[in-house]
Amino acid sequence: QVHFVEVGGGLVQPGGSLRLSCAASGIDFSRYPMGWFRQTPGKTREWVASIFNDGRTIYAASVKGRFTISRDNAKNMVYLQMNELKSEDTAVYYCKALSTDVWGQGTQVTVSS
Repeated sequence: QVHFVEVGGGLVQPGGSLRLSCAASGIDFSRYPMGWFRQTPGKTREWVASIFNDGRTIYAASVKGRFTISRDNAKNMVYLQMNELKSEDTAVYYCKALSTDVWGQGTQVTVSS
């Protein structure tokens, strides 16, 4: 059974940093492109960043230059390093394999002074 567990969220001041981690299980992890998404109340879930099997990365315009996605295939982990956080980054963050329809429980990120 495919399963994702996201951790690392919290409360941070504007301009601060957080690193999110996502543990994947139930899939042949190294074969799957992975992505991070986020959602705020009343809005649809939005894509944030993706990392492909070859390590290539792409980012939403709103986070490019501030966020970095990475993966460790040996540990079945994907990460999201978030720097220069802004209040509009406040959301629940989720990871998932791009070709699956399985979501984890998410981790809350709150950017506030």
